[in-house]
Amino acid sequence: MQRAIDLSKKSLACGGGPFGAVIVKNDEIVGEGMNCVVSKNDPTAHAEIVAIRMACERLATFNLSGSIIFTSCEPCPMCLSAIWWARIDKIYYGNTRHDAAGIGFDDADIYNEIAVENVKRRLPLLQLMHSESIKVFQEWAEIEKKHMY
Repeated sequence: MQRAIDLSKKSLACGGGPFGAVIVKNDEIVGEGMNCVVSKNDPTAHAEIVAIRMACERLATFNLSGSIIFTSCEPCPMCLSAIWWARIDKIYYGNTRHDAAGIGFDDADIYNEIAVENVKRRLPLLQLMHSESIKVFQEWAEIEKKHMY
C-alpha cells in the first residue's frame, strides 16, 4: 500500500491526479501505475488501469487471477469494472470515494446513473440494429474452439 501512496504523490509531480496503484502476484509487484489522464490525453489512464495494463503485458495474460491490487483510493466505477474483468482477487484501498469527491473527483453521478433505466439516463443508451448485431453473437456461439474471457 505504501508503494501505491508513493505513486499517488509522484503523480502530483507529473501534473496528474493524486492516484497510484500496485498489483501483486506471488508476493511480487507485477504492475503499477499512477494517474496519467492528462499526460497521455487518455481519460481511461487511471492508476488502476495503467497497473492492470502493465501486469497483463508482463505476465502475457488478460487473467490476473491470484493477484491483489493496492490502490491509493477506492476505485471509480470504470476501474472497479476493469478489476473485475481482470479477475483480480482482492482490492485494498486507502482513501474513499467520498474523500475523492471532497477534492473534486466525484463519481456519484456515474454510480447513480448505473441504476437508471437506459433510455432515462442523462447520457442516453439507445439500441440500434439489433437484428444485424445479434448475427455476430450467433456466429460466436457456434464457434467450438473459442478463447473465453
